[in-house]
Amino acid sequence: MPSFGALGHTLSTSLIFAVAFLCVSFVSQGECRATPVPPTPCSSYKNCDTCVPHAKCLWCFATNNCTEYPVTWLLPPAKLCPLSQARWGVCWLNFEALIITMAVVGGIILLAIAVCCCCCCCKKRPSRFDREEERSAKRREEIRQRAEERKVERMARHDEIRRKYGLMGDTDHPYSKFENE
Repeated sequence: MPSFGALGHTLSTSLIFAVAFLCVSFVSQGECRATPVPPTPCSSYKNCDTCVPHAKCLWCFATNNCTEYPVTWLLPPAKLCPLSQARWGVCWLNFEALIITMAVVGGIILLAIAVCCCCCCCKKRPSRFDREEERSAKRREEIRQRAEERKVERMARHDEIRRKYGLMGDTDHPYSKFENE
């Protein structure tokens, strides 16, 4: 099994080679142009399939034309195209459904994050049942200790009474020597 130092050295070497490879591949892919090609206007696209792959273009089924997406507004205005007829990104999904879907997915993600945060917070804080169980265990232990102390005191009192009246079975009383002979 390789040591951590050797593994780290291997990983860093691999990372350097990967970065170098990516840099060379990106540089070799690019082309140098003296003059940039002007972008194709959206109005030149004549059907939905050629219009919507371009992020700056919006296809409207109501007017059957491709227009520039109005970037100044989040949603295209109704005078440009009704939301139920507007297509952006894909032809099979209207803008209205896209917005609703994105809102639902965003809401589910936020709800999942909130539930995870609540679960993490609740696990760190002991539950009410755990706290009550801990209190009752502590109370039982205190009661057991007090009972043990009382038992020891009671046994000492009983032994004292037994010694006083000579009822002790051990060798503590003065006549025990004579009884054994």
